[in-house]
Amino acid sequence: MTRNGRWRLRVRTDFSAAHQLRHYQGKCEALHGHNFSVEAEVAGDQLDAKVGYLMDFKDLKNRLNQVVDTLDHTCLNDLPGFSTCNPTSEELARYIFEALDALLQDSPVRLCWTMVAEKDSSMAFYERCDHASQDDCRRGIS
Repeated sequence: MTRNGRWRLRVRTDFSAAHQLRHYQGKCEALHGHNFSVEAEVAGDQLDAKVGYLMDFKDLKNRLNQVVDTLDHTCLNDLPGFSTCNPTSEELARYIFEALDALLQDSPVRLCWTMVAEKDSSMAFYERCDHASQDDCRRGIS
């Protein structure tokens, strides 16, 4: 039997942090906090031969939590990654993507995107921008 399908996994976690937006005119210029939700999606085309999974959900979530734990209960503006840019949801999604991508280099999956939401109706995504990588993630190729 030939299988042409690919697999994708998605995990979610949360963290709480404060931030303020420099050079913004409005309420968000003042220090305030959010309960952020974070999602990450990976793709791959090879299941583990013994267990039959792409990657252990627990392992993927642990790696995501390694990144998120550095943000939890902080003032994001005080972190080195946000000294020259505002800790917007967009920048947080990029920051988490880059940190998680580095933690997944030894795994059988490829990180497709990360998402950060300040609330259920407001979210930002960061994804690979090179054409080949986007195609890989759409098809699920690691």
